[in-house]
Amino acid sequence: MTEPEFVYPDWPAPDHVRAATSTRAGGVSRNAYAGFNLAAHVDDRPEDVQQNREILAQTLRLPGEPYWLDQQHGAMVQEARITPELVKADASYTTCAGPICVVQTADCLPVLLCSRKGDWVAAAHAGWKGIAANVLQAAIHAYPGPPEDLLVWLGPAISMEFYEVDELVRAALGKELASVAFRPSGRAGHWLLDLTSAAAWQLERAGVEHCYGAEECTFQDERRFYSYRRDRITGRMATLIWMEKH
Repeated sequence: MTEPEFVYPDWPAPDHVRAATSTRAGGVSRNAYAGFNLAAHVDDRPEDVQQNREILAQTLRLPGEPYWLDQQHGAMVQEARITPELVKADASYTTCAGPICVVQTADCLPVLLCSRKGDWVAAAHAGWKGIAANVLQAAIHAYPGPPEDLLVWLGPAISMEFYEVDELVRAALGKELASVAFRPSGRAGHWLLDLTSAAAWQLERAGVEHCYGAEECTFQDERRFYSYRRDRITGRMATLIWMEKH
C-alpha cells in the first residue's frame, strides 16, 4: 500500500485552520474502488472503507470523527455535531475547535469556507443540483458575520472540457449562469458546464471577495482522483476542514 496523498488548500487561512482533500492514492480498497475510497454508500467492502477512514484519521491527525453527511444534492446546511445517524445535508459548519466538516465528491465541486479570524469554518458539496438549489448561499447565510470576511477554496472537480450536460440542466441553473458557465458542446441540445465558474459567480454575487483554488480536474487525472462521469462505478474523495485549539 502506498502512502496517501492529499491536496492542501493554498489560501491565507489562519494557521490553526486545517484542511485537505484526499486523493485515490493509498488506501486498501480494490477493483473499481481501488485506492483510498472513503465512501460507505458505494458498494465497496465496508471493512475496507473503515480501514481507509482510520488511515485518514491517523495521517491527518484528526481530532475526532469527521461529520459525515448523507448528501442529497440539495441546500441543507447543518452544524457539525456527531450524531448516531447520518444527517441529510450538503454542507456543514462549526464555530468550535474539534468538529470536522467534510463532504465527499467524485466530480462535484467541494467548497471550503473559513472566516478571516478562523472562528468559523464550513464545507459544502456543490454539484450542478446543489448550485441550482443555492447551497453556497445557504452555507454563507450560516456565517454570522459579513460575507466579505470569508475566505473560500474550490477543490478538485470535473472541468468544463469533460462535463457535457443537456438543456434541462442549463435551464435549471437559470439565464444569468447560462451566460457565465456554459458554452456549446458541439452536440445539438447539449452544453459544456464549468462548475467552478458557476460557483465563483454565485459566491461573488453573495458578497464573497476572496476565492481560491479551482485548479484540479477529477475526470482528467485518473491516477489521483475518482470520477463518476468517467467511471460510473467508483469511490469518493473527502474534503475536510476543522479548527485546532490555539
